[in-house]
Formats: sequence, C-alpha cells, structure tokens
Amino acid sequence: MPTYQYACTECGHAFEQVQSFSEDSLTVCPACSGKLRKVFSAAGVVFKGSGFYRTDSRSSSSSSSSSSGSSSTAAASAASGD
Repeated sequence: MPTYQYACTECGHAFEQVQSFSEDSLTVCPACSGKLRKVFSAAGVVFKGSGFYRTDSRSSSSSSSSSSGSSSTAAASAASGD
C-alpha cells in the first residue's frame, strides 16, 4: 500500500499516512481539525545496467533478423534466376 504525505493548510502539521488506492483522501487535520492537502514530491528513478537504451537491447536481435532477411532475399533471387 502506498504512503501519502499530508500537510494542514491552517496549522502546518505534516504527516504521512498509509492508505490503499481505493480509500478516499484525508481532509481533516488530526491536530487542529483544519483542512488537509496532499503533498506531492518527485519520484526518484535510477536506471542501472545495460538494456535501457535503444542500441543496448537491439544489437544482437537486429543483426540476426537482418541476416535472416538478407538470406531469404538471396534465396528468392536465386530461385527466380534459375
């Protein structure tokens, strides 16, 4: 279940709450009964290793498909030349 951050617009009380996706957002501050708002922050994503760039994951598969494609083309032209 995700953890959401809330902050009160009146008293400034900030806290985190674990809630499921189906639950409604909290609207009342537990400290002063004021109005709450969700605090959003940037998610940190770090890609490590190979395979995240177009050239990393396609080098071996594209050479095998292009070689099979050229051999079928050569076979077709040889068959038509006979």
